[in-house]
Amino acid sequence: MIERRFAIVGHRAPSKGKVNLNDLSGSSGRIDVLCRAVNTALFLSHGMRKNTHITLHLMGGPGMGRRIWFDSRSLRGIRVDERSIAGQISKIIQQRAPAIGQWEEFSQGLWHSPGELLDTLKEWTDEGVEIIYLDANAPTLWADDAHLPSTNGIKNLGDMQLGGGVQLLGGEGNDESATEIDIPVDNSIGFILSDDQLFNQSEIDSLSKYSNNSRSLGPTWIQGHSAIAVIHQLLDLGIKLR
Repeated sequence: MIERRFAIVGHRAPSKGKVNLNDLSGSSGRIDVLCRAVNTALFLSHGMRKNTHITLHLMGGPGMGRRIWFDSRSLRGIRVDERSIAGQISKIIQQRAPAIGQWEEFSQGLWHSPGELLDTLKEWTDEGVEIIYLDANAPTLWADDAHLPSTNGIKNLGDMQLGGGVQLLGGEGNDESATEIDIPVDNSIGFILSDDQLFNQSEIDSLSKYSNNSRSLGPTWIQGHSAIAVIHQLLDLGIKLR
């Protein structure tokens, strides 16, 4: 099964100090957005996915940002509610950050490292991950001839509304320049998202350097965790990707 990775940037999320568990959406720099992304990326109705990673980028200063990596293959001690996930984040950012370029395991399946999106993109590239970033102006993630695996109802995804997409980057979509994504079954596919803010210019430059794949989930803005849910569903159903 193809390994799935997600990376989300929290532009105001604190990289050190404490998280106010009673105000995740306010004084905690929209940590709630990141917690919902973790929840959707990792958890099923009864259990946890075993082929998914998610990396949070806490970029709220001062000082260097911090990355927190949740690895579902070995993750333990995490519950599905936002407060529990935020509590784990709060414990991590009260710890001294590891040396630059190093990942340190905080608890089973939960790691942290200093750095930013550029560092994650470099690591994913070195590991052979196919990187996709979401752009409402880009071609759709699913191919024009993609079909649902069903003989009933709507079959062609081009004829249905999937509920929209997340616009994270500017740019003009061009179906003619978009090629089908062919991921070997033992490789990984990674998706880049932002919080409630657009990527800054530095992040846009990094994405442009490390990925030629901008894809859309539709023309409507939806929240990051909803985008993750749509991506999971497309992959779970084996929909042909562009």
